[in-house]
Amino acid sequence: FDYGKEVKIMIKGIKLRLYPNTKQRDQLLQMFGNDRFVWNIMLNMANERYKNNPSSSFVGEYGMDYLLKRLKQEYPFLKKSEARSLQISNHYLGQSFKMLFKHQGGHPKFKSRKAIRQSYTGDGTNCKVLAKRYMRLPKIGSIKTSKTSRLEGLKIKRYTVSLEPTGKYYLSLMVDDPNIQSLEPTGAVVGIDMGVADLAITSDGYKYPKFEANWYEQQANKAQSKFSKRKHRALVRVRQWNYNHKDIKQDLSDYQNWQQARQTKARYQAKVANKRKDYLHKITTELVKSYDVIVIEDLKTKNLLKNHSLAKSITNNSWYLFREMLEYKCKWYGKELIKVSPNYTSQICSNCGYHSGKKPLEIREWTCPKCNTYHDRDINASINILNRGLKELKKVKARD
Repeated sequence: FDYGKEVKIMIKGIKLRLYPNTKQRDQLLQMFGNDRFVWNIMLNMANERYKNNPSSSFVGEYGMDYLLKRLKQEYPFLKKSEARSLQISNHYLGQSFKMLFKHQGGHPKFKSRKAIRQSYTGDGTNCKVLAKRYMRLPKIGSIKTSKTSRLEGLKIKRYTVSLEPTGKYYLSLMVDDPNIQSLEPTGAVVGIDMGVADLAITSDGYKYPKFEANWYEQQANKAQSKFSKRKHRALVRVRQWNYNHKDIKQDLSDYQNWQQARQTKARYQAKVANKRKDYLHKITTELVKSYDVIVIEDLKTKNLLKNHSLAKSITNNSWYLFREMLEYKCKWYGKELIKVSPNYTSQICSNCGYHSGKKPLEIREWTCPKCNTYHDRDINASINILNRGLKELKKVKARD
């Protein structure tokens, strides 16, 4: 070990597929239920406490952890969960209330056993790789996974086991990775304008086409339609049965037909989501490798989605995910990401700075009336974004 060399440790996530046997599935369902039970009982306690005495102080996560001891005595089935997973549930609930008190989020909601996604999170200290496709998880023991070769030399800090709507089990790991190295500088800079017709347009004039998975999207829409019809029919039958039979009640979950349709729909939707994520990963990695400084718009996606004519295109292009990937990859590989205001970037001439006024979205090309420069609307916007970013970079360097 070279003590004179600085080791850069980065937190990254790794997701593996799990293949639990029948006994392990039952254990996982129990642990999902225990996490949900602790969350709901602590949330109910906080609500009742406030209802009875609004001026009382909030019981934080440490106070909730103290109450866990009493809960385990009263409900012995909680001992079947890893101890840290229940404490982490309290931590997440405490964080939710902190966000509520800062007016940055809504009131925490109760969790349902009928939720289409179930999960629990635990401490990764006791997670160990046993073989190429086997890991040891606390309380579960040896469990079959997808390839674990990516975990060699990495320290697992936290893990999450989840049951997805597709019926598949996954293990998400948060690890310390000291092997991520900064990329060689290229000396190149770029501005990126996020588009609707195209995913991203660079100041170099290159346009990354928007994501398309037409066949899978069509299948997902058909599966969604089939699911909705089957659920409606099952709901009608449940109501008829419960109206005519007062002694024996039925539930919607008793009808397997619509549950099969739900799983089919979820699988097609997951296929589209995974393909989109893979597409964005390839583009963002290419950008980070090619440029030292990347300038993007600081877009408020939530506000833009209120425009119903553009909402589907914006959602399909996943602007937020694109920006999130660029942020952590620039941090990993020693590149710089600058976010600038998007105001008037498509209306100002990048050559002379003339403000030509607001233009409808249908106008994709225009000529500056002052300097007669011909502009492609998106490329012009990306050049203005780059210029703003370089100005901000100069200001930062001047202050330093």
